[in-house]
Amino acid sequence: MGMVDSGLPIVVFILVNTIASLNPAIIAALAAGVLIFIARLVRRKPVTQALSGLFGVGIAAFIAHRSGSAGGYFVLGIYSYLVYGSLLLLSMVVRRPAVGLIWESINGRGSAWRKDKALVRRYDWATAVWLGIFAARYLVQIALLGREQIGWLGVTKLAMGYPLYIAGIAASVWIVARGTGWKPPSMATMMGRKQEEQPPA
Repeated sequence: MGMVDSGLPIVVFILVNTIASLNPAIIAALAAGVLIFIARLVRRKPVTQALSGLFGVGIAAFIAHRSGSAGGYFVLGIYSYLVYGSLLLLSMVVRRPAVGLIWESINGRGSAWRKDKALVRRYDWATAVWLGIFAARYLVQIALLGREQIGWLGVTKLAMGYPLYIAGIAASVWIVARGTGWKPPSMATMMGRKQEEQPPA
């Protein structure tokens, strides 16, 4: 559902822009964003999550309208990759790799990990994975934007979205788990937890 929620406005925008023109594409993308917003509320997703998705579509549509170019719809997302990548690089430079901060905060182990050079090095590698993902997204999509290949830009944005996101999580978990000894829960354990959480009939 996350892939559908994030991808539908893009697909609608590209199709309508190809068939009609920019303004109908902007209206169609906004309509798709509103429908997804309503669907998220029906699925009882957090209101902030639903609003953030609609806000993102609205900003992208506004930039496209102001610039008068279909490529403007993708500008915000493309430059956000540059911002995120810069923050990840900065976290590595100051020896506070972002993956380490996130991983250790989730596990509640405090800041003692910063004294373990081997562990910090693993967090550096895991953070570098995400740096590479954001760098690839930015470089590929900014090149397509410069050539005004809007159709391929939309396809690339979708292809480099959730697939790379899932790959990044898998790589990060593998890198960090080898240094911390953490093991993912088995399927049987996860199923047992779900059964325990279900209220009795």
